[in-house]
Amino acid sequence: MVPPAGDGGPGHGGWSSKRTLALQIGHNRSARGLEGVIFTRDDRAGEGKLSSRLGLVTEAVEAGEGMDLYAYLVAHLSKGAKADYVIVDEAQFLAPEQIDQLARIVDDLGMDVFAFGITTDFRTKLFPGSQRLIELADRIEQLQVEALCWCGARATHNARTIDGEMVVEGAQVVVGDVNRPAGEIGYEVLCRRHHRKRTTSAAARAGTLSPDVLPVNHA
Repeated sequence: MVPPAGDGGPGHGGWSSKRTLALQIGHNRSARGLEGVIFTRDDRAGEGKLSSRLGLVTEAVEAGEGMDLYAYLVAHLSKGAKADYVIVDEAQFLAPEQIDQLARIVDDLGMDVFAFGITTDFRTKLFPGSQRLIELADRIEQLQVEALCWCGARATHNARTIDGEMVVEGAQVVVGDVNRPAGEIGYEVLCRRHHRKRTTSAAARAGTLSPDVLPVNHA
């Protein structure tokens, strides 16, 4: 099981890059005559889709709660269908037992599994699925496309925002996007310093537009 785990957040270098890489892996193997099964969860393009911000979209299997991924592959093969590899996007949203099922696909069915996801949520806590993936993976790779904070430093933390303001409470999984209208949930990747200070790009711009008034001495 080989999970290239991205550190970026939705709408930024990390997530957009990992989805593009997932699609590229599928395309390259398809060009060699191999067939794969793609699992995804909560993609912005809708249920059963894997999409990237470059406009690429492909059909996928929605890995819903309680779904047995190993049993799905066994049934798929039993019907005479072909599967040479498995791609999993949004692996952080899977339950730990579903990660165990991915490991079983590798060990018992002899397939390569490429799992893509982020490690921590907006509170800097590991997703249960990501934690189990780190525990079981044969190899972990970080995406080469580095996500950057608005300040230019390396982005290491995911921030959840509402109206551009960072929030630190709420459910662990809430689907959002940086292109959502104002007032809706969005996400932004930040460096550790600005995540700790809760300084988003919107907050930084507001600070630039509203400088402190300097004292003026009259002659």
